[in-house]
Amino acid sequence: MTILLALQLAVPLGLDALIPAPDSNPVRADRVALGKRLFFDNDLSRNRGLSCATCHKPDYAFTDDLPLAVGIDQRRGHRRTPTIVNRAYGKSFFWDGRITTLEEQVLLPIQSPEEMDMTLSGVVARLKKSGQYPGLAVSDLSFSLASYVRTILAGDSPYDRYIAGDRTALTSEQLAGLRLFRGKGNCVTCHVGPNLTDERFHNTGTGGTEDPGRAKVSGKVEDQGAFKTPTLRDVARRAPYMHDGSLATLDEVVEHYDQARARPHLDSEIRPLRLTADERNALVAFLRSLTGVIQEGMNKNAGSSVR
Repeated sequence: MTILLALQLAVPLGLDALIPAPDSNPVRADRVALGKRLFFDNDLSRNRGLSCATCHKPDYAFTDDLPLAVGIDQRRGHRRTPTIVNRAYGKSFFWDGRITTLEEQVLLPIQSPEEMDMTLSGVVARLKKSGQYPGLAVSDLSFSLASYVRTILAGDSPYDRYIAGDRTALTSEQLAGLRLFRGKGNCVTCHVGPNLTDERFHNTGTGGTEDPGRAKVSGKVEDQGAFKTPTLRDVARRAPYMHDGSLATLDEVVEHYDQARARPHLDSEIRPLRLTADERNALVAFLRSLTGVIQEGMNKNAGSSVR
């Protein structure tokens, strides 16, 4: 793994300026540009009805507004579409962490019967035949899509500006929420670092018992129902919530953790918080302060401000 200084990539305030990328796929402008074209191209799906952007919508912080993913021919998945903002910093991918590189991850939705339902050879042949992608190979598909995803970055929120020294960036209610986030709420146990995730797996007590989560990958009983901690970047734009989309609002998320009902294999850090109504409101207000700027592509002016 090579750590590349993002000279052409304007990294938003609050994020690590060093973008991880493998030696075999350094971040290059031509690959990013190709990856962006492919990301929005419906030819990647069997019926030409959806692209990567169908589920990872820029206007929804690169996820969608559905509880469960819906792929080709309206086939419904069994988990929510995860956001892909800041996945450049990810250590594993998908809710259960079954893949460890972006280069692998970007190819699996194309091949999934529930998503795009294509073979890699078939999609490459189709794209080459279109005349828009001469000389394209599977490795180009992998490297370019992964490169583009690495440029999808979210930061420069009121929270980041507060941390950077602007003491007017957060309201008094948001500041109270930040104190709860770090203290009584115990949120920082899992939501840590610049990307506000520990990249680990936890059973937080949502969903039924039929989805084994991380246990299907690790084979460990203690991982039953555990899922990867998502980033909280731009979380207010990404309803509904949790791996199964079972919580419709941030208020419901906070209430869920406040009550923390017992269930098998529940993470040891999950326990009733006993927050007051004002404290719950303050915590939600703080979570909304994590909404900032999402940018993508190599152009430092790319993307949109959502302050």
